[in-house]
Amino acid sequence: MTPGARLSAAIEVLTDIQHRRRPASEALKDWGLAHRFAGSGDRAAIGGLVFDALRRRSSAAYLMGASTPRAILFGALRLERGMSADSIARLADGVRHAPPPPDHAEADALAATGLSDDAPAHVRGDYPEWLDPYFAAVFGEERADEGTALSRRAPVDLRVNTLKADRNTAAAALAHLGAAPTPWSPAGLRIALSADAKSPPLHAEPSFIDGLIEVQDEGSQLAAQLSGARPGETVVDLCAGGGGKTLALAALTANSGRIVATDADIRRLAPIHARIARAGAGNVEVRTPRGEAELLDDLAEAVDLVLIDAPCTGIGAWRRNPDAKWRVRPGALEQRIRAQDAALERAARLVRGGGRIAYITCSLLDEENGARVRAFRRRHPEFAVVPADAVAGSLGAGATRFLAAVKVSAEGLLMTPRRTGTDGFFVSVMRRT
Repeated sequence: MTPGARLSAAIEVLTDIQHRRRPASEALKDWGLAHRFAGSGDRAAIGGLVFDALRRRSSAAYLMGASTPRAILFGALRLERGMSADSIARLADGVRHAPPPPDHAEADALAATGLSDDAPAHVRGDYPEWLDPYFAAVFGEERADEGTALSRRAPVDLRVNTLKADRNTAAAALAHLGAAPTPWSPAGLRIALSADAKSPPLHAEPSFIDGLIEVQDEGSQLAAQLSGARPGETVVDLCAGGGGKTLALAALTANSGRIVATDADIRRLAPIHARIARAGAGNVEVRTPRGEAELLDDLAEAVDLVLIDAPCTGIGAWRRNPDAKWRVRPGALEQRIRAQDAALERAARLVRGGGRIAYITCSLLDEENGARVRAFRRRHPEFAVVPADAVAGSLGAGATRFLAAVKVSAEGLLMTPRRTGTDGFFVSVMRRT
């Protein structure tokens, strides 16, 4: 396919997403099935254009003065990829299935150097307008900059499985992909990607097949590290899902002690068994929910650490799921808050005296983060927040630099793409007195 034809296809897919309000991955898959002549490179390029448009949907529409899929894609080429008006006109020339050329209004909009200074914060930051008060409460005048960082494409981050390899060994095995150490996580590797680059087929790499690496954002790695899990401890991963943090905990505990992984949603647990076997995590026990029965009664007041990777709005992961930010609704926030409070109550029954709860979200909103910790402590004054410097101490020599980068509150630590180059994660550690 020509570059112009790829742009036309991206406009078609974005139209489908807008009209049917469906995930981008589903729309792209259906387009590929209906257009089998398109090769893998074509499909990757079209996907890159669609995701760029979703990342910059608000600012692109504002720049172009229209919110049609065509306008948003033209605006995204200008704002996200830095293409000039002339370059876009050459791409959209109406020849060989390319879109028709820009009209006078579109050409004038594309000739602008960028967004005007009086554009609203939610436009400059490319997030839904209804979330602006929530962003303002956390970030104030910096909220547009935080939103912009959330709109950029994320790199591919890997966690080296220290049960099987060290970081140098894994980096050497992935040198052909340009893997380099991450700045914060002692077990992290990063593969940088350009705007239109295909993600590398990591699942076919021998180091992945042999369990030496796992795909995991550096922020997620750090969240597990900051929990302070130690060898020999009894740990419960209460919202284990597919097992990313469970495997990180197994490495942190050096395969000693006991890790019990469970999740309220049985479907989310499906991948965990194969991942445990591949990683060689021998101290993990998976407990699958069965109806309303409580699976953890035998661990009441006997657990050293309960890790809650709480269900949340997922705002911190928008770099990887740019279409999700336009689907999130206020009702979803209310549902997540109820689930977060329920998870904290369940954890409180498990922790022994002197034990800890590590409460983690991939959200940036105080309603899901600090407010949940404050509400929990009003119900359970026997829990005290561990100070930020003590939590960061698990990072060793890098703790001071890390604390200077993150946003610290009385309740915990907040990582963001702008501050730490990671996905957005909130971490609060509370100790039972």
